[in-house]
Amino acid sequence: MSTAREAPSPFAGRGGARPYDQTLPGRRRRPSGEPAPLPRGALHPSGKGWLAVTLIGLVCWIVVAVVPPQAIAVTAVDLAVLDAIARLRVDWLTDVMLALHALGSTWLVRPLRWLTIAVLVAFRRWRALAVLLLMLWLFEAVLGMVAWGFQRPRPLGVEILGGWRGFAHPSLPVAGLTITLMAVLYTLVPRGPWRNRGKWIVAVGVGLLVTSRLYLGVDHPTDALASFVAGVTYPLVAFRVFTPDDAFPVTYRRGRAAHLALDPRRLTAIHTALRDQLGLDLVDVKPFNLEESFGSTPLRLEVAGGPERLLFAKLYAASHMRADRWYKLGRTLRYGRLEDERPFNTVRRLVQYEDYMLRVMRDAGLPVAEPLGIVELTPEREYLIVTGFFDGARELGDPGVEIGVDVVDDALAVVRRMWDTGLAHRDIKPANVLLRADGRVALIDVFFGEVRPSPWRQAVDLAAMMLVLALKVDVEVVYQRALRLFSAEEIAEAFAATSAATRPSLRKLFTPQGRDLTAAFRELAPPHPRIAVQRWSARRVGLTVAVALVAFLAVSLVISNLTALGLR
Repeated sequence: MSTAREAPSPFAGRGGARPYDQTLPGRRRRPSGEPAPLPRGALHPSGKGWLAVTLIGLVCWIVVAVVPPQAIAVTAVDLAVLDAIARLRVDWLTDVMLALHALGSTWLVRPLRWLTIAVLVAFRRWRALAVLLLMLWLFEAVLGMVAWGFQRPRPLGVEILGGWRGFAHPSLPVAGLTITLMAVLYTLVPRGPWRNRGKWIVAVGVGLLVTSRLYLGVDHPTDALASFVAGVTYPLVAFRVFTPDDAFPVTYRRGRAAHLALDPRRLTAIHTALRDQLGLDLVDVKPFNLEESFGSTPLRLEVAGGPERLLFAKLYAASHMRADRWYKLGRTLRYGRLEDERPFNTVRRLVQYEDYMLRVMRDAGLPVAEPLGIVELTPEREYLIVTGFFDGARELGDPGVEIGVDVVDDALAVVRRMWDTGLAHRDIKPANVLLRADGRVALIDVFFGEVRPSPWRQAVDLAAMMLVLALKVDVEVVYQRALRLFSAEEIAEAFAATSAATRPSLRKLFTPQGRDLTAAFRELAPPHPRIAVQRWSARRVGLTVAVALVAFLAVSLVISNLTALGLR
C-alpha cells in the first residue's frame, strides 16, 4: 500500500517551465565513470580478494596437472613439511589431534546443514535455501571430479594416524566443514558485528581441523590449503551475488521480503540521489504503511524548503522485479493470460511504467498523486519513484472512516472518468482508495494501471469500487447512486465479471453482519450470465507443463543427491 498526496511540483515558483540550458539549484549531473549513489559491489573487496586467490590457485592446479616436474616438486615440499611435523608427535598431543580430527566428520557437518535448512524453511527464506542446496550439490560434484582427475595418493613415507578414505586432493573433510560453516554464517547470521566475529570462529574451527589432519599425516598441506580457499570463496561469492544483504538481509523480525532495509549505506545513497537528481534536500525518511505494501518499499520523505515538506516515495529493487515475474507467472498458470500480465525485463522499465501511468492519469483529470520524478540509486537494479503526499488522507477501509453520499458520488465519478478516458486502475481495493482531508476521493498505487483496457477490465474496476463503498454505505444506496452514472446492464456486467481473480481481499467484502456484498449487488442488478475468467491457450498449457517438469526435476535432483550433499 502506498499513500500519496497531490503536491505542487518542487519546481513551482522557479519560473515555470525550465529551459534546458538552466540548472535547478542543488541538482548535479553525475559525470561518466563516477560510481552511482548506491554502487552494486556485491562481492566487496574481501570477496574480490578471495576470488583472486582462487583463480591463482586454479592456475596453479592447471600447471601442476600438465607439468609433471612441477607436481613432483610440490609433493616434495609437502612431504618435507609433513616429515617435520611428524617429528613433533607425542602421545598426549596425538590424543588431542585425534579428537580435533572429528571436526571434519559427517556427524558434525550433517546436523549443521540440516539445522541451516530447517531455519531457512521456518523463516521462509526460499531464495537462500535454493542457493544453499544448489551450491552444495555443485560444490560436491566439482570436488569429486577434481579428486578423480588428480587421483593423488595419501602422503607417502609418513605414518598416517587418522582415518581417511578416497584420494588425498582435495581434502573433502576440510572443504565440507569450511563450506558448511560459511553457509551458516551467510544464511543465519545477520550482517554486522556478529558475522564478523563468526568469521574468526570459522577460521579457528577450520584451522584446528587442518592442523589435526597435517599432524596425523592424513593430508598434504596443499590439499588442505586448496580445500580451505575453495570452501571460503565458493559460498562467499554465491551468497553475495545471489542473496545480497541489501536485498535479502538476514533478519529474524517479522516482515515482508518486499521491504528493503534502510541501512546507513542505502540512506546515504537516497540522500545523495535526491539532492543530485531532483534538487531535494532530504531531512528525514521513514517507512510508511508497510503492512499494506506487497511489491515495493513505501517511504515518507521530509525535505527542506517550501511549504510542501512531505513527499512520498516507493523504493523498487531487482527483488521486486523478480517477485513481479513470479506473481504474473502464477496468475498465468492459475487463470490463463489475463490482460497485461507480461513481466518487466528491468527495474528501470518497472518504475518508468508506474511514473508513466501517474502522468497519464493526472493528465486525464483523475485524482492521483503528482509525479515528481524517478531517482536512480543503482543502475538497472534500484530506483526510487517520488510523488506528492496526501497529508491527512485515510484509507476508505479504515474502521474510523465514515462517508456520505457525496463521497460515494465522487468515487463512482472517478470510475466513470476512467471509462471515458480509456483507462483502468486494475487494483481498486480499500487500501488504494483514500478519503482526503478535503473530503474528496483519491486513487493510489497505479502500478497495475492500463491504457485502453478491455470492457471486462473496465467492468471489474466498477464492481471493485462499488464493493469498497459498500463497506461504509448500504448496498442499496451505492447501487442507486451508481445508476446515476452507469446503466443497470453495465452494473450487472460488472458483477458478472467479478470473481476471486479480481477481488483478492475476499475477507473484507462482507459486512459485520456477514452479508456477502457481491451477492447483494447481484440481487439488485438485472440477471447477467457469469463472465468466465479462465483463459486457456497453448502458452498456458506449455508453461504449466514446463513448470511441472522443472519442479519434478528439482525434487528428483535433491532426493537423488542427498548423499552427495552430506545430508543423509
